[in-house]
Amino acid sequence: MVRRRFFRHCGTQGLVVVSQPGKWAQWSYKVLDLFCGSGGSSWGARAAGARIVCGVDADATARNAYAENFPEARALRFKMTRNTRPSEFGDLGRINLLLASPECTNHTIARGSRPINHHSRATARFVLNFAAVLLPRWIVIENVTQMKAWKGYDDLVGELRGLEYKVLPLTLDARSFGVPQQRRRLFILCDRERDPVSPVPAVPPTLSSVADILDPPGTWRSTPLRREERAKATLERADKAIAALGEGVPFLIVYYGSDASGGWQSLDRPLRTVTTIDRFGLVTWEDGVPQLRMLQVPELTRAMGFGSGYRLDSVGRRRDRIRLLGNGVAPPVMEAVVRTLTAAPGEVTAAGRQNKDAAEGPRSGG
Repeated sequence: MVRRRFFRHCGTQGLVVVSQPGKWAQWSYKVLDLFCGSGGSSWGARAAGARIVCGVDADATARNAYAENFPEARALRFKMTRNTRPSEFGDLGRINLLLASPECTNHTIARGSRPINHHSRATARFVLNFAAVLLPRWIVIENVTQMKAWKGYDDLVGELRGLEYKVLPLTLDARSFGVPQQRRRLFILCDRERDPVSPVPAVPPTLSSVADILDPPGTWRSTPLRREERAKATLERADKAIAALGEGVPFLIVYYGSDASGGWQSLDRPLRTVTTIDRFGLVTWEDGVPQLRMLQVPELTRAMGFGSGYRLDSVGRRRDRIRLLGNGVAPPVMEAVVRTLTAAPGEVTAAGRQNKDAAEGPRSGG
């Protein structure tokens, strides 16, 4: 049995029918992922039913991670320029969904004291070449929220609209999609046929916390917190946490933070934003003595919302893997974006109503 209304609203060119006995037929739309990194966007899109055709990134480690996790797709290492066109990637076939996460460092203070690289900021415009040639039904551009302050932002959105896309920029927090991390990012949703709407999670999200991502005690080696060589700033952060929580309560030390939280956080709320540097130290207690270790790659992978099948074990060194995760997209957010963007009109409203009802619980009579 085939869902004909999906035929009407999405069109059939480039869509692959995958039949499953006893279930609705599924439509697999084909995806090209630019600036793909280690594949967070593609992981989410695939979970939403997409067929991943190709991922492109200039970074060799990112390309290797993508190839490891998407064996069905082409993984290309390619440094794009303003003149890059789809033909340089070979025959991609019909692309229905274009994903892109252009370079973001030069939109934020993460660049440190280095001057702003305006060429790096302009990588977002490279997406326009692909949009103009491929004319995919849908486009999703993801970046840091500070991208909206870039002087080229309005022109980018205007040119997308000039290509007959209906455009909806949204700031989404991964916490709202069940990811155990506070991660606010800009998503520019584009559709050539109808107005995009805010994404609806596939299931009502539950609030996850740091405690949900931790490996069992003893999995990783810890050392005593109060060691002679321990940095003074680390001990000051720890003392603030202990004064607030009391002895015997585990917590995280947060490095490289600039807010007023005191450089620590409790384990009962979502993790602060995962970045490209090693910044989270877990303090636990053994026989009344505080112990310290850094959060490890498997824990940070869970903090990003990746499923158990995602692998970085064979890719680079530990710091490379942390960098890839910090640069990545939380897959559950992209999954919700893609599901909502590609759904038939009535399905989005129904899903949103069901999730709202489930979150609120049963209504009392009256």
